[in-house]
Amino acid sequence: MKVTVGGSLKLVFRPWVEGLENVPAEGPAILASNHLSFSDSFFLPAVLDRKVTFIAKAEYFTTPGVKGRLTAAFFKGVGQLPVDRSGARGAGEAAVKSGIEVIERGELFGIYPEGTRSPDGRLYRGKPGGLARVALATGAPVIPVAMIDTEKIQPPGKVVPKVMRPGIRIGKPLDFSRYQGMEHDRFVLRAVTDEVMYEIMKLSGQEYVDMYATAAKRQIAEAAKAEKEAAKAARAALAQAEKDQADKEKAHRDQSDR
Repeated sequence: MKVTVGGSLKLVFRPWVEGLENVPAEGPAILASNHLSFSDSFFLPAVLDRKVTFIAKAEYFTTPGVKGRLTAAFFKGVGQLPVDRSGARGAGEAAVKSGIEVIERGELFGIYPEGTRSPDGRLYRGKPGGLARVALATGAPVIPVAMIDTEKIQPPGKVVPKVMRPGIRIGKPLDFSRYQGMEHDRFVLRAVTDEVMYEIMKLSGQEYVDMYATAAKRQIAEAAKAEKEAAKAARAALAQAEKDQADKEKAHRDQSDR
């Protein structure tokens, strides 16, 4: 996949990279990145010599049919691990377990602390679960990563990507060994996550929003729905007004004829 997909991405899009020396040549590490586009999981591994393992929803691996098998093969090839997200708590535990297994193999584990793609290009609050728990349970260094302009290449809903140069900034490793053994302390998990998000913000230059991206998406969806309903009501009111006016004009003509 690095030769085919990775090579093609580098040839066509020519991503620029800063801080590549911060990724260790060997040994475990956690790559914690902002999340702007579906393509983030392809551009980051493409510029690294080492394999990066991300987690992905299980549906990518279990869809039946030829298309489903091809999709599963593709995601396995680019280093994605299936995680069942049917239950919030179960999904979190599965993500943590998968991350620990990757780290214990001495590999690179990639994770998006925001939990989902940013709906508007801003940086949202990190979820204090998978990232911090894996870091504290394993002692692996956390390397902050900023993906830049990938949302402009392939915005949500767009199939054909726009050819332009995205950027990747890789920060210096963060050591949280001072919190080792405290992976079940929610205040420590919050502190670790916030420190990582602050470093990502400095690297990316994004505006920070102190709310979860999932809540922001919900607000945006509700606002779009309300706007659609308001537009529908306005069209109905206009149609009714035109009908009332037509009825008045008809009544006036009928009275004149008499």
